[in-house]
Amino acid sequence: MSSTTQSGPRLGNMMYFALTATLGAYFTFAAVQGDYGVLRQAQTADEMQGLTAERDKLAGELASLKNMTHRLSDNYLDIDLLDEQVRSVLGYVRADEIVIR
Repeated sequence: MSSTTQSGPRLGNMMYFALTATLGAYFTFAAVQGDYGVLRQAQTADEMQGLTAERDKLAGELASLKNMTHRLSDNYLDIDLLDEQVRSVLGYVRADEIVIR
């Protein structure tokens, strides 16, 4: 009879430790690989760094375009820039110029 009472608590202890180990493994996996895990946070940080660099590049391009727009506006006209745009967009060449391609 003592052997029957001995197997009951051992089986319960084994199930308790198995359940604890399984839950521990699950939460460890979720902490590393899950939606809010360490790897996902590293990916998010890399994406944010790349998008910040792209934003800064686009802000520079926008500033350049705003400057060119201002220089071609009615209030301020840059003749050199206007001449450059006419030549590049329309292909304008004066009669006394020679074009080499």
